[in-house]
Amino acid sequence: MPESKPSVLFVCVHNAGRSQMAAAFLTHLSEGRVEVRSAGSAPADAVNPAAVQAMAEAGIDLSAETPKTLTVEAVQASDVVITMGCGDTCPVFPGKRYLDWTLDDPAGQGVGAVRPIRDEIERRVRGLLAELGIDRA
Repeated sequence: MPESKPSVLFVCVHNAGRSQMAAAFLTHLSEGRVEVRSAGSAPADAVNPAAVQAMAEAGIDLSAETPKTLTVEAVQASDVVITMGCGDTCPVFPGKRYLDWTLDDPAGQGVGAVRPIRDEIERRVRGLLAELGIDRA
């Protein structure tokens, strides 16, 4: 059993779709074995309703989530930082692992367009769990 659990930060521009879905999947699938954060470089006012609906279809409730502002502290406190189109606005610190997941932006899309994005995020999160050495029960 590791002494401390890994910490992952998901970052996108609005923190209203991709990063929220990724954080929710990682929280759900890791069963508390990963510290999960999400943030945006320019957070929206609310989580994308199509993302909330798509995640509800997967059995995960995002309805109480709110977009959060990306802070230097959040990056410093994370072992892995996964960007999803935040460009150069994400601060970079030595010793952190950075990944960039290129995914379609669900902003302005209906739930039908968000489902494949959700499914790809779930696939990548499952791969991340394996890389972190966290097995699913």
